[in-house]
Amino acid sequence: MKLPIVAYGDPVLKRKATNIKADYPALDSLIENMFETMYAAHGVGIAAPQIGLSIRLFVIDASPFAEDDAPELKDFKKVFINAEIFEEEGDKWDFNEGCLSIPDVREDVSRHKKIYIRYYDENWKEHEETYDGLAARVIQHEYDHIEGKLFTDRLSVLRKAMLKSKLDAISKGLIKVDYKMKFPAQKRKR
Repeated sequence: MKLPIVAYGDPVLKRKATNIKADYPALDSLIENMFETMYAAHGVGIAAPQIGLSIRLFVIDASPFAEDDAPELKDFKKVFINAEIFEEEGDKWDFNEGCLSIPDVREDVSRHKKIYIRYYDENWKEHEETYDGLAARVIQHEYDHIEGKLFTDRLSVLRKAMLKSKLDAISKGLIKVDYKMKFPAQKRKR
């Protein structure tokens, strides 16, 4: 089932998400719905806060990057539960990022090249892994969501000020998107 994606400005996107347990209700269905929602919106990752759930869960399928820049991401489809990045290293590098919760806004974001992460997969198997390059970047972007951060939080004050009217329009639902969204300013009117 395709779920509505929460738009910029909703408080759930700024809240640090909480860990879940293996008996979280309908977790398998939720994961399946998150992948379906992500694919329908042409994304490569989506985090639970983006569908209104403040839990530490995100899914990634970075295989679209394999066509252009990163053949190693050909089958990079993963579920991350209760993830914790415990180290970042390497030079920072800029890459143009976008976000399903912030449609039509893309900006260069600087992130570390390499991360060390601990998480559970959908079968509750614990993993401790190292990622670099685009894989690390996609994970860092989604990880930020469960930490209550957006990629716009990583921009300079000046750049954020320049985007303010665009971000306000997104929050108010004054944009066109080809996927279902929930807009915070519209919720308050009800």
